Amino acid sequence: MRKIKLYRHALSGHSHRAELLLSLLQLDHELVDVDLVNGEHKQPPFLALNRFGQVPVLEDGDTVLADSNAILVYLATRYDSSGKWLPREPDRAAGVQRFLSVAAGPLAYGPAAARLVTVFGADKDQQAAIRDAHKLLEVLECHLTGREWLVGEHPSIADIANYSYIAHAPEGGVSLNAYGNVRTWLTRIQKLPGFVAMQATPVGLAA
Repeated sequence: MRKIKLYRHALSGHSHRAELLLSLLQLDHELVDVDLVNGEHKQPPFLALNRFGQVPVLEDGDTVLADSNAILVYLATRYDSSGKWLPREPDRAAGVQRFLSVAAGPLAYGPAAARLVTVFGADKDQQAAIRDAHKLLEVLECHLTGREWLVGEHPSIADIANYSYIAHAPEGGVSLNAYGNVRTWLTRIQKLPGFVAMQATPVGLAA
């Protein structure tokens, strides 16, 4: 089987989503580190892979994909014959899409944005991001009452898309102490066969 390449940055939660699913699916792959600090992602060779100049990018033979959620959909559709990671039932497929939208919206503007300030020095309103993060965590805490996974009875790409930035939210100054259901859900993901962790950064509450 051809080896899949994942262009990524070790501290990128978006990259980690793709890396995590590759590992959970036991797919042979190569991690290609992109030097974001020195602007490698804005140079012509990388822009030829993704005109937006963002990681991650997946290269699978002739298929080149950018956007972490799109990569999750591709990997689940192409390589998971069981249909568990991306359910085929209309209601559950829609449920997964709902949480992919959460990952691209409230998660990105909450926990991910707060972490961008402390990890990458981004010029963002961290306190506003922290407030938005807690609003999201309150919703997820309620949603996970009596549930093991975000959608259905099996882990899905909905869980993978939201895991990384929530697990590392303390790096952005967002405490998870008040969210027992969320913390149990994170632990449940970490116990999945093939789980790989994202590199931690000793900043924020994780310092």
